[in-house]
Amino acid sequence: QVHLEENGGGLVQAGGSLRLSCSASGPTTTRLAMGWFRQTPGRYRDFVAAVDWSGDNTYYGDSAKGRFTISRDGAKNTVFLQMTSLKPEDTAVYYCNAAPLGTATDYWGQGTQVTVSS
Repeated sequence: QVHLEENGGGLVQAGGSLRLSCSASGPTTTRLAMGWFRQTPGRYRDFVAAVDWSGDNTYYGDSAKGRFTISRDGAKNTVFLQMTSLKPEDTAVYYCNAAPLGTATDYWGQGTQVTVSS
């Protein structure tokens, strides 16, 4: 089991920045790939960014490329999403996701609301 706790959402003006964090805890927190997805009402959850368990490899969805940066503190099993140049279309609930290496199971946080005003 992995428990994920997200922080950092809020309201920001267009062009501004926000930093989300997600901390993993529980008995299965070694070798976790971690990432972020986002969802707006009536739509599927979209991939935003991910980092592998080592921190050596990062992946971004098209909406995040060039504006968002994912990083992790491996020692603390915490992942960060630095979001810059935010746009109103970035408004969504952002969910943290974690997947232990070698398993078919993944875990989700409760979500944190990001609202970008125009």
